[in-house]
Amino acid sequence: MRRKIPSTTALVSFEAAARHESFTKAAQELSITQGAICRQIASLEEFLSVELFRRSRRGVKLTEAGLSYSRRVAMQLDAVERDTLSVMGQQGANVIELAVVPTFGTQWLIPRLKDFQHQHPEVTVNLTNRTRPFLFADTEFDAAIYFGDADWSGTESHRLMGENPLPVCSPRLLGTRTRFSPQEIAQLPLLQQTTRPYAWRQWFNAQQLNIPRDMTGPRYELFSMLSQAAMHDMGIALIPPFLIQRELEEKHLVIASPQALSSSKAYYLMIPERKVESASLHAFRDWLIDQSQRYSPSV
Repeated sequence: MRRKIPSTTALVSFEAAARHESFTKAAQELSITQGAICRQIASLEEFLSVELFRRSRRGVKLTEAGLSYSRRVAMQLDAVERDTLSVMGQQGANVIELAVVPTFGTQWLIPRLKDFQHQHPEVTVNLTNRTRPFLFADTEFDAAIYFGDADWSGTESHRLMGENPLPVCSPRLLGTRTRFSPQEIAQLPLLQQTTRPYAWRQWFNAQQLNIPRDMTGPRYELFSMLSQAAMHDMGIALIPPFLIQRELEEKHLVIASPQALSSSKAYYLMIPERKVESASLHAFRDWLIDQSQRYSPSV
């Protein structure tokens, strides 16, 4: 069935004219005549049966419909350009499109990726932030690293490591103490993690404490945000030490209590069943599991 899509030339001309709100400037940008721009816009308006610009002696101005359509067209053209540059850049290379939870990717995975590149120079690993499970069939992802219980339909799971977060804060908040007691922590501002809403409650329960305000306090989606808030004296946070190794080594953050929060959940590499035979993913999976087994906390 033939798609109901205008010509690419008309869309590119429209996007440029809409961005500049000028047929003349669009023509200059695209190195064509103003008359060619006028014809492309007219053909697009005829195709849509919608007026995109109001013409006057002073020039042209987008209509409401034109403004709305121009934003959508610009987004789609940007996406096509990104995909085109991606294909051009690959030049036949083996590429793994990996979805990864943000702080794990930046703080733990990326510092180790050079080793994988050295061992497998023929494989390129692209990283995109995703914090929650999704349907692989609806995306271009070849695999994902996420935190959970490995209950992800249609995938093969590989456990990497647990989380075991510890209470951390700035040295200024800790003051002259070496540690806070659980009772003292209960009196401090509690920084909450959006995707771990019950973390503090679970931690206090493990210390045989029932704290009514254990779910109050500002919420942050990423551990990187949580660590920044803690470093700026905004409160105390539960963060896995392996995500803040540098901050702990440089004393921007300190361990406020040695009691870690145990959890049955962990970080997993998830590979969709249709991808499990991929040689590139096999190599990445084996390397990643080896790296996780070699890792040992230094705090």
